[in-house]
Amino acid sequence: MKKKIALFPGSFDPFTNGHLATVKRASKLFDEVIIGIFINTSKKSLFTAEEKKELVALATSELENVKIVTCQTKLTVEIAKELGASFLVRGIRNIKDYEYERDIARLNHELSGEIETIFLLSDPGFEHLSSSMIKEIFSFGGDISSYVPKDVLKKMKEKKE
Repeated sequence: MKKKIALFPGSFDPFTNGHLATVKRASKLFDEVIIGIFINTSKKSLFTAEEKKELVALATSELENVKIVTCQTKLTVEIAKELGASFLVRGIRNIKDYEYERDIARLNHELSGEIETIFLLSDPGFEHLSSSMIKEIFSFGGDISSYVPKDVLKKMKEKKE
């Protein structure tokens, strides 16, 4: 039987507790979950790709079937094929996310001919949060400790100093 491999792509800047909750749920559904750290050209990054990879690895270290890759120069479906992933995992927080992700899912399926996107609804405690909002709150001195893993918070504080 073919191994069920899923790619969870994103910029993860920063990796949040909402992302972590989605990864934990996906890890129960698939034989292997690969977190793909990609560049979002429309956003200014706080962390480098290597910093993100390190922080995501720390946050997911207890999940044996999760691994992390970085890529800056290819389409998500190309990376998924290279990794043997038949599924893309996407978290959905609200109707805006759904509409955006639905269109991307259709394009990815057309481009690949075979990759299916699986939507996981966000846990209610995280559905109002985004990485951009968390960075904004943090930049003004707000408490984000309940929104990000402890190692992410530590690294954000180091960058602010």
